[in-house]
Amino acid sequence: MASKILHKFRRKVKKHNTTEETVEDFPERSELDDDTEGLSARLSGTLSFGDVDVADEECTQADAANSDSDFLQSFESGGTECTESLWGEAKHCNMLTRQLQESWKKSKGNHIVEKLIFEVTSANVVQDASSKYVAYTIHVIKSGSFDGNKAVIIRRYTDFAKLNEKLHKHFKEEMSNVVFPKKIIRKNFTHETIAKRSRAFEQYLQHIHSITDIRRSKVFLEFFYLRDLKAGQGLLRGGMCEDAMETLINALHLQQKLGSWDTEHLLFTQASISLCYQELDHLEEAQAYCEQALQTVDNQENHPLLVPLLHSNIRLSWKIAKDKRQSEAKLQQLQESGLDILNQPSLKEYLIKDF
Repeated sequence: MASKILHKFRRKVKKHNTTEETVEDFPERSELDDDTEGLSARLSGTLSFGDVDVADEECTQADAANSDSDFLQSFESGGTECTESLWGEAKHCNMLTRQLQESWKKSKGNHIVEKLIFEVTSANVVQDASSKYVAYTIHVIKSGSFDGNKAVIIRRYTDFAKLNEKLHKHFKEEMSNVVFPKKIIRKNFTHETIAKRSRAFEQYLQHIHSITDIRRSKVFLEFFYLRDLKAGQGLLRGGMCEDAMETLINALHLQQKLGSWDTEHLLFTQASISLCYQELDHLEEAQAYCEQALQTVDNQENHPLLVPLLHSNIRLSWKIAKDKRQSEAKLQQLQESGLDILNQPSLKEYLIKDF
């Protein structure tokens, strides 16, 4: 449309000037040529949102023909006039743009609710010398955010049955309406039974985790990670640090996701992972977990792990050229308070002997 109007304007100019004009004779000509791109850009269309129409192809052909003369008059007078519809649409677009920006800013601040999901990812029939059972592999996943920390447990039906029995003993009222899959004598290993039990275990864990008193109880928490802690300590005693570290890191992820209130178990896990990294000569990782363990101890001066952790942190920090003055000052303070800091078991000795 812009090119059509421009073409009509040029024809009117030619009618009023029978002789050829140069750029010097008609200086406005050069200004008009230079403004062609800007004019085309201004009339190239209007972006609309919501219920606003797109002006029906920039109005009908008849409306465009009738408006030619009005537009030319406004252009010849300096191009300062603009139709009310164009201004109205521009203002409407600006308003909607601001609204979208404000809505986007508000959505950034919205809190995404996080929750735990218990998903049975596989179920395998296991037969050893004494028994035959189904091992259910369950992933504990935190939804609502990116969860890169793998946390897995492998449990059989009898493990769930024991958990259910303990919970009924300690939480009679809360567990009164909780239904647990019944034990059956036949067809335990059919695909149909395994599939039904898998879904039932997912729903069971989801339900009892939703009850605050149960999910904070030791019975519930230890069902998930206590077995890994015992296995990790056994592997440490056997010198299999790499396997022990993998088991202990899984236990740590479980404790973190479940929000464990047991600081002793958390402290043992962090200190044991630090020891595994030391034995594998990964000193930076060892120092990082040692520092986490010191934060968990929270300056409990009488805790038997405090001095071994401080000694370990000082040695690791020195090896990786990290500031160790804070740990040295704390150790000096303990010595001045009368504590014998020299005749203490090492971190390795303590973790292997005591749990």
